[in-house]
Amino acid sequence: MHRLLIALAFLCLAACGRTAIQEQQAYVFGTRVEVLVVSDDPEQGRKAIAAVLREFDRLHRSFHAWQPSELMALNADIAAGKPHAVSPELAGYIRDAQAFAAQGDHLFDPGIGELIHLWGFQSDEFKAELPPPEAIAAWLKLHPSIADLSLDGDTVRSRNRHVALDFGGYLKGVALDRAAAILREQGIHNALINIGGNVMALGSKEGRKWRVGIQHPRQPGPLATLALEDGEAIGTSGDYQRYFELEGKRYPHLLDPRSGMPADHTQAVTIVIPPGPRAGTLSDASSKPIFIAGPEHWRDLARRMEIGLVLRVNRDNRIFVTEALRQRLEFPGAVPEMTVIP
Repeated sequence: MHRLLIALAFLCLAACGRTAIQEQQAYVFGTRVEVLVVSDDPEQGRKAIAAVLREFDRLHRSFHAWQPSELMALNADIAAGKPHAVSPELAGYIRDAQAFAAQGDHLFDPGIGELIHLWGFQSDEFKAELPPPEAIAAWLKLHPSIADLSLDGDTVRSRNRHVALDFGGYLKGVALDRAAAILREQGIHNALINIGGNVMALGSKEGRKWRVGIQHPRQPGPLATLALEDGEAIGTSGDYQRYFELEGKRYPHLLDPRSGMPADHTQAVTIVIPPGPRAGTLSDASSKPIFIAGPEHWRDLARRMEIGLVLRVNRDNRIFVTEALRQRLEFPGAVPEMTVIP
């Protein structure tokens, strides 16, 4: 039977208390977003949240991969073999994404839009259908990558017409950083922003750190909870967000460009990024290559990417966690069995 699950928010947010909290939710980037602001001035809080949600909507409309947008226009000209002048903003995102892809051995590569389309994940609703094997083989032979793009100023050219950019694994992190900047500009210094499980904490709540829960990939409720420092971001990639099942097998949207197939060795990866101007972007772009790398390589890749706080749940429900992250985790019940990695 065809089952489809889109996790609306797979990080549980601890935000109860006496302080006035303004909260608003929306549906952007194909997921539920949530903004919580601590402010004694409700009007200030509402205005700040409204500014953040307007920016989310702008990013969503400007850089949508399969609806009319600047990104879709660029992809059309790449497919036609034409150079294309982009906005300085998009040029900056392409340069950044190229650097992130290289750091992650191109396991996260926004240039694989054609492969995402073949699997049917470029849609808000998708069918439980496998792409033809010959189509996957043809795509692998063409080997499109964001590395095929070159920029001369703001003009984009591609040496491979089969590059199709899809920023679905990158833009939520960009939006976190933009939200943090907007809130601070609005005089808000205590807030929590959640975009489909990518979360950033600003300040605190009544002097207490914001505490978030790491969703168990196969059970309701949190696997563990974690208190976030001011400016820290947490990102999770999971096989329970966007997937379909066929004949008892799960096919998640996290695709391995080496095989053209969904990664099936991992249920979830959570990483924590220290405070910095790009913490949100890193939380989104860095969890994916670690997820896709697989059991033999994820720890080495995380080290090379200088990410020390990682939790991974493999397909057999075994939990692996770096020592630095294990020291910060609290568990709602009995401590589960886990392997602690230096």
